Amino acid sequence: MGPHPAVAAIRLAVRRVLHDILDEHSRIPDEAGRTPGRSPHDFPHGSPHGSPHDRESSPLVLVACSGGADSMALASALAFEAPRLGLRAGGVTVDHGLQADSDLRAAEVVLRLRELGLTPVESVAVSVGREGGPEAAARDARYAALDAAAERHGAAAVLLGHTRDDQAETVLLGLARGSGIRSLSGMAAVSGAAGRYRRPFLRLDRQTARTACLAQSLPVWDDPHNTDPTYTRSRLRHEGLPALEKALGKGVVEALARTAQLSRDDADALDAWAGRAEVGVRDADGRLECAGLHALPPAVRRRVLRRAAIDAGAPAGSLFARHIEEVDRLITGWRGQGAINLPGRVVARRQGGRLVIRQG
Repeated sequence: MGPHPAVAAIRLAVRRVLHDILDEHSRIPDEAGRTPGRSPHDFPHGSPHGSPHDRESSPLVLVACSGGADSMALASALAFEAPRLGLRAGGVTVDHGLQADSDLRAAEVVLRLRELGLTPVESVAVSVGREGGPEAAARDARYAALDAAAERHGAAAVLLGHTRDDQAETVLLGLARGSGIRSLSGMAAVSGAAGRYRRPFLRLDRQTARTACLAQSLPVWDDPHNTDPTYTRSRLRHEGLPALEKALGKGVVEALARTAQLSRDDADALDAWAGRAEVGVRDADGRLECAGLHALPPAVRRRVLRRAAIDAGAPAGSLFARHIEEVDRLITGWRGQGAINLPGRVVARRQGGRLVIRQG
């Protein structure tokens, strides 16, 4: 008798991602310029080939685990699938220090990951700031810790347990910010430096992950922050999405997740177009020419402006559509207006037919 359908679904999702990681690893040359030349097919199910030294040098994949149902389901699937593909598997839990006894909770997660057979496993304590609000600050601290852990252990990838439900919430949050099609793209299946972060569960719902944990008798921790109405995402999860489903019927989550993928495809194409167009609107000194910018389609022009602002030092997370619209008016609605102040002490002004964006 095979595994529970929910367990089979999460294992399949993880297996597909691990295959991708192995394929990518097989194309990376070593110090002598040779590629490992191994693929998932080199490891028959349940029997990894190679010597102990080979296994020690095989790619390491880490799972970011909070102890919640999504990440525990992910950790269990990684522990099951990785050895069968000749991969090493480890785990990291981040202690945000935002709740009483958070260090004890992190220690429990470390113990559970080790019981699954993952190694190395560690808990990383972080200090959460205030910039951008509590949720953004916690996210920034968490990713900084995961980046550091991946570098420290030489991990090929870090798996994240975001589900289709998380994706739907992210799309709605982006829609509320009014930041354009990129904000509707949600979370990418692959992101981070060199594709470090992988999200195997973006096509699986949250209930599948929870059911998989129940089927495997995996203890899970329900973060009280996830039900705290102080947090925007929590209100959206427990009030906003249920209200939408009541008004529009079931299928809202699936539709939003599908919108994310379609929006990402469109945004990627427009970003590529903007990258090519930017070269043609800069003069010999690298300054942006207003006439060239004006001739571009608005969606492309605004991407060029956003990229220029970020290159000048404006934090991407604080640069909203309204900022770019104001800069765009220096091109399309020029009436001699003054400089535009952007986040990060960046200033945009029009001078002699050129757009100058810089700090100071």
